[in-house]
Amino acid sequence: MEKTDYLDISDARDIKNKKERRLYRLFEMLPGLLSFGTLIGVLVFSWLIPGWVAIFIIAFCFYYLFRIFYFSLHQIVGYAKVRNHMKKDWLAELKKIRGKNWQNIYHVVLLPTYKESEKIIKESLDSLVDSKYPKEKIIVVLSVEERAGREYQEAAYRLAQQYSNTFFKFIAVTHPASTPGEMAGKGSNSAFAGQEAQKLIDGLGLSYENVLISNFDIDTKAYPQYFACLTWYYLTEKNPLRASYQPVPVYNNNIWKATFFARVVSSSNTFWQMIQQERSEKLTTYSSHAIPAKVFFEVGYPHNVVCDDSRIFWRAYLHYDGDYRVVPMYYMLSMDAVDTTNSFKTIINQYKQQKRWAWGCAEIPYVMFGFLQNKNIPFSQKASHIYTLVDGYWSWATASLLLFALGWLPIFLGGSRFNVTVLSFNLPILTSKIMTFSLVGMLISAMLSTMILPPLPEGVSRFKKFAIFLQWIFLPITLIIFGAFPALDAQARLMLGRYMGFWVTEKRR
Repeated sequence: MEKTDYLDISDARDIKNKKERRLYRLFEMLPGLLSFGTLIGVLVFSWLIPGWVAIFIIAFCFYYLFRIFYFSLHQIVGYAKVRNHMKKDWLAELKKIRGKNWQNIYHVVLLPTYKESEKIIKESLDSLVDSKYPKEKIIVVLSVEERAGREYQEAAYRLAQQYSNTFFKFIAVTHPASTPGEMAGKGSNSAFAGQEAQKLIDGLGLSYENVLISNFDIDTKAYPQYFACLTWYYLTEKNPLRASYQPVPVYNNNIWKATFFARVVSSSNTFWQMIQQERSEKLTTYSSHAIPAKVFFEVGYPHNVVCDDSRIFWRAYLHYDGDYRVVPMYYMLSMDAVDTTNSFKTIINQYKQQKRWAWGCAEIPYVMFGFLQNKNIPFSQKASHIYTLVDGYWSWATASLLLFALGWLPIFLGGSRFNVTVLSFNLPILTSKIMTFSLVGMLISAMLSTMILPPLPEGVSRFKKFAIFLQWIFLPITLIIFGAFPALDAQARLMLGRYMGFWVTEKRR
């Protein structure tokens, strides 16, 4: 199979060769088989061999206690770096770089939109206006979906006229509906916006090496020094054209009015990203990120998948035979937490968003199949990436259930012979003590979550901050309902070949 062929795979249906298609299907089944196999195995073996399961649960709890302390350390270090980066004058830092002229660097901002309100888009655009980076070096491409309807298309072109004199270039384009081979969603819209940006860049005679493309969610707000910080990372990177650049996502746009579980879920996501920033060898692109224009156009942005943000990294990694990485930027971008008109609908939307993110498990078969096709990537790199992917999605689907829900199964199912043993007596004592120690990680998250909050809006009680601190007591519940369940849902769908489409998270003001 040619490289361009396997890079374009969205799922097993795209493979014509029957043998290779069956192999890809096996890889698609792997995440679900591991996760459901673990949970069913704990249930069955708690009845058949409760002693061994009890030992497994105790060992698992100790393992995760170690991971919690390890992650908490990274979380603290990551937060300290973010705090330092947010205070720094990055324009001043750019002027200190010798041998490279930062004023040669242009930034293209892709803003794919569907049915988001004009107010939401304006807030994102206004954050670009407030940027400290010279606006004559910023190009904005606002790409609205044709299927959104005439109302939203007219709004996009109206905004293009309003902001046309603010930036170097501002264009509004319409992504055609029902394009063959595309999946309706952010990825296909971003790919189209990138093609339009390429035409513009070529017309202006700009060098691809001097252009960075920031692919933003439509609700993304850039803090004032984002483009200066990104430029600094690009100019100081050893091999800048073999890297993507990943800032830290926070969900502060509407944090004060979001429901408590939406805040916990979004804050947990922010802290996980901070942790991953500290483990850059395991980092992939996520949500709003930046790509060198040369990479964007050479590799081709994915237009046929749900999780385009991670897929563009893996496409580039395979395209460049493993010579590609993600550079962690310790600078924040702000987005929306899930919020709708009522709590019940917010619960449903939060679950759907998490399931869409959990569909990232589809990267496991894509990467495993790609590694078989690409013989130029060292085996050690392949093994490391596969382990990271499989462990990450297995843990997402099973860890919270094993820690908080299934630890008592040997006692309930083990029968009278097991229940009179010393191990049966000590199991709940040991697991409860381990979980008590693990509360340190939750306490750290609670404290840091209040430290990255934006200023209190007028009319909001100061008690709100204390309430946000206390909301972390619900973490075990949210980890199961909005973590394990949607992850298992996504993996079951992939295992059964019930492929997902892109679901757009509702945004409102």
